[in-house]
Amino acid sequence: MIYARVVGNVVSTIKHAGLQAKAVFVVQPLTPEGQDDGDSFLAVDHAQSGPGDHVLILREGNGIRQILKDPKSPIRCLIVAVVDVVAPAA
Repeated sequence: MIYARVVGNVVSTIKHAGLQAKAVFVVQPLTPEGQDDGDSFLAVDHAQSGPGDHVLILREGNGIRQILKDPKSPIRCLIVAVVDVVAPAA
């Protein structure tokens, strides 16, 4: 799982059939403290997130295909949760 912030949306007039009716966002990986951590990348939304939200991203094809119940899904990065709070370690 990758902790990230949604920084923008992607608009495309032509999409692969597996991406039809799905939102695609630019996401920025973050450290647990909320600092940028590496390069941004694209992820498909499955959690009704939006720009500014902190999210968890699954970045593994087989797990994504199981979640979407689509054995031929081309999606590699899927937003699976919106994070409300990151609590400090005890």
